[in-house]
Amino acid sequence: MCNLHTVRKSAAEVAAHFGVRNPLASNAPEESYPGTPGLVVREEAGERILQSMTWGFPLRLKGMSPTAKPKPVNNIADLRKPMWAGLARKPQWRCLIPLTGFAEAEGPKGAKTRTWFSVKGQPIFAWAGLWRHSDEWGPVYSGAMTDCNEAIKPVHDRMPVLLMPDEYDDWLRGDFDQALAFQERSFPSDLIEMARTSELWVKRKGTLPSPAGQLL
Repeated sequence: MCNLHTVRKSAAEVAAHFGVRNPLASNAPEESYPGTPGLVVREEAGERILQSMTWGFPLRLKGMSPTAKPKPVNNIADLRKPMWAGLARKPQWRCLIPLTGFAEAEGPKGAKTRTWFSVKGQPIFAWAGLWRHSDEWGPVYSGAMTDCNEAIKPVHDRMPVLLMPDEYDDWLRGDFDQALAFQERSFPSDLIEMARTSELWVKRKGTLPSPAGQLL
């Protein structure tokens, strides 16, 4: 389950990588957690657009107070589930989530550290996602997950559906079967770089990236 990702590049660099001619103003931070802003690339009228959206589809759990803040569903376990299939079947609701890295937590409870993953030879890469408009938070996005490969297996049993540049169009414009194929494949282990760090998973009081997200 991915609950932390980064884009440590300028908006201009991200736009250039994804072929975006006119990126929209963005207030996305370098580090994104569930329920916070992140950068997204989507298509409209044949043009790619880069903009900031909230990471996570708002979900009200059973028994929640009507005034309680919804939970952000930031990871997509199965594109065939009813919550996702209607969007996933329509290319206009697919998106690319720009990344320079994503992290998983390792270590004992209360002292977990950040282990970062990136793609070899790709200073910027993409996570396959879906987006929509929400009444609660405006535009929102969530990322598709798949079974881990051997490179990530020591840390977690799941990983984001990662895309190489020559696959961007297939995700954004392909049919539903093509979208499912990306979620069902195994991303090559030899393309993954892992960096274990001493960074605490929770950097400061009130920053809780792990429990905040939801996987559906």
